[in-house]
Amino acid sequence: KLCEGILNILEKDTKTSCQVACLEALRILSRDKKVLVPVTTKRNMQILMKLAKLDTVEDPLETVSEFPVIVEALKCLCNIVFNSSVAQKLSLELNLAGMLCNLLQKCKDRQLVDDIKCFDLRLLFLLSLLHTDIRAQLRQELQGVQVLTQALESSLSVRWTEEYKAAEDRDRLPLSLQETDCAIEALKALFNVTLDSWNVHSKNESHQFRYMAAILRHCLLTTGPTEEKTEELH
Repeated sequence: KLCEGILNILEKDTKTSCQVACLEALRILSRDKKVLVPVTTKRNMQILMKLAKLDTVEDPLETVSEFPVIVEALKCLCNIVFNSSVAQKLSLELNLAGMLCNLLQKCKDRQLVDDIKCFDLRLLFLLSLLHTDIRAQLRQELQGVQVLTQALESSLSVRWTEEYKAAEDRDRLPLSLQETDCAIEALKALFNVTLDSWNVHSKNESHQFRYMAAILRHCLLTTGPTEEKTEELH
């Protein structure tokens, strides 16, 4: 009942501070699988997707004050998808992966969106891990390899000297914590999406995998903010 009450409040146009507080409470409650059973419905998923800006294809990410709401809604969706098989099935029906890929594209070349990008990638990782049909959808329909590789390239701030050769800068500063976390989530999602890619059939696929290999090489030469984070990244 508490979760339903929170979602009913979130469905209304309330202040940003109220939305964030409600989502933070829901995120904590959504760690409990028993609590999730009555609230994992199509309507409730759509409420959270709307708050995460996953229901609009056209609208750009412009209102910075809304960013904390987007991040908290994505965190809630991560918990719900991880803990509920019903949510995993609804995610396919609601085209959640497609919406997440679109949101990732909106994050491109934008400032102050690292947290949004990170939890978007984490949710894509969870969907590709827990639902084989979504993994196939990402690979075949949504150009997931390309989208995720570009997200990884952006997180690592790769500069190119040749088509498949990244610039090597020995004096480069370590990645920030946020950049490292984004890169790690992109790598995890990429692993799932390319897991069954033993046969590369097209010229475009060949290009995509050579491009990805160059970025992965650059990743191995990159350091994170701490020794532990560098090890996790590699």
